[in-house]
Amino acid sequence: MKHLSPLQRAGTLPELHHLEYLLARGARHLRADIVAHVDRDDLPLHCVELGSTAPDAPAIGFFGGVHGVERIGSQVVLAFLQGLVERLDWDAGLQETLQHLRLVFMPLVNPGGMRAGRRSNPDGIDLMRNAPVEARDRTPLLLGGQRLSTHLPWYRGARDAGMAPEARAVCDVVESRLLSQPFALSLDCHSGFGARDRLWFPYAHTLAPIECLAEIYALRCRFRDAHPYHSIYLIEPQANRYTTHGDLWDHLYLRSRERAHAPLFLPLTLEMGSWLWVKKSPSQLFSLLGIFNPLSPHRHRRILRQHTTLLEFLVQAARSHRHWVPRGEARRDSERAALDHWYADRPKPAH
Repeated sequence: MKHLSPLQRAGTLPELHHLEYLLARGARHLRADIVAHVDRDDLPLHCVELGSTAPDAPAIGFFGGVHGVERIGSQVVLAFLQGLVERLDWDAGLQETLQHLRLVFMPLVNPGGMRAGRRSNPDGIDLMRNAPVEARDRTPLLLGGQRLSTHLPWYRGARDAGMAPEARAVCDVVESRLLSQPFALSLDCHSGFGARDRLWFPYAHTLAPIECLAEIYALRCRFRDAHPYHSIYLIEPQANRYTTHGDLWDHLYLRSRERAHAPLFLPLTLEMGSWLWVKKSPSQLFSLLGIFNPLSPHRHRRILRQHTTLLEFLVQAARSHRHWVPRGEARRDSERAALDHWYADRPKPAH
């Protein structure tokens, strides 16, 4: 078969074209490599780094396109990366930040699924149900993950098959480039649930609170204080909405806890509320992409704009984590406030 370049292989993947353009545009500053090839055409999974390589530098990772129909997630990450690339030559503040912070990007985790216009990867596996984590509390039928058939949604993969290559690539990147640092944040960009944008944090497999609850609550308070007029996000544990098997970020957080010198790792998921886009443009219901993505040009531009504030905040929060992460009595106070805020009315876990 004739050899094809990544751009020729991209087909209907403008997101891959965009990423390849940014890699060329920022080549002097970016550290880029292909961490895996997936699908029958060997589509590349790119990982892009910039900033510090020091072993004690904090790190932040941005991920998108885990579900192939949620193209807006990839586009938000790419728009943010483009803004950084265009500032690298002249923005002294950004240059100073990058001397002390590592940034990691995987904007297009599931290119095969995206090209096929399906949530799963080309093998029918839902990457957010694919990790080796079993729910400890009751999950909703099918939605919580199932092993019955690839013809049903939320398929986890065969029990003994191991993780899909796309999920393994995310895990390898997170473990080697984020969890290797003493402090790490991550943001995974999705769409499709509800009429309001949400910031979810683990756990998804249990109703029990996560061990870094105090730090996540402190981060929430810093964001609310710094951006009091930008309250579009409902910040909550994912299990407040539903529990699942196989959550990728639950798995990676638990892996972080197993390390000899466990880093402080705060994994977040941006779940953009696509039901609002459908409500404003009901005709989007007749398109699978329309259920998960803003189709009108003005709304699309607004979505790419409005999340920049959050992503910029997270970069500075990672850079300055020593100044806001609570310790001692302040940490105990933060944890108590978090339990009151998120768990006071929740039913007790089943275990």
